[in-house]
Amino acid sequence: MTDRPVNLNPSGPPETILDPEPAATESALEAALSRPTDEQRRAVADVVAANPRCLQAWAELGDRGRDDVESYAYYRIGYHRGLDRLRASGWRGSGYVRWAHPTNRGFLRSLAGLRAMAAQIGEVDEEERCRHFLAQLDPDHFSPEP
Repeated sequence: MTDRPVNLNPSGPPETILDPEPAATESALEAALSRPTDEQRRAVADVVAANPRCLQAWAELGDRGRDDVESYAYYRIGYHRGLDRLRASGWRGSGYVRWAHPTNRGFLRSLAGLRAMAAQIGEVDEEERCRHFLAQLDPDHFSPEP
């Protein structure tokens, strides 16, 4: 665990901002996404295989799942990897993780995708839990209402 400060917000809970991905990882993901649509899933999977901590890549892979269950699985992995990265960045289980910070978006996209796929496959409790968690992490961006 790194010794990193948590930003205290005088008007509310602390805020955590994830570190950016390495430049080489960002470039590899950008290259994968620039491929023809029918090649993107495989190319993004290659980025994930080489960089399994890349939250944005997991979210992109979830977006390209071949069915709801596959997408659900990719988003769930991105979500859990994101929780690990948040904890390593000083997050203690509460506080803001805002969409306004681009480095947080891979995690938030994975959580939002997990919510959507849970709803799609009828996992009502999971969908509701994810919806409320998103609203707690960034109430200005994610509405707690369906």
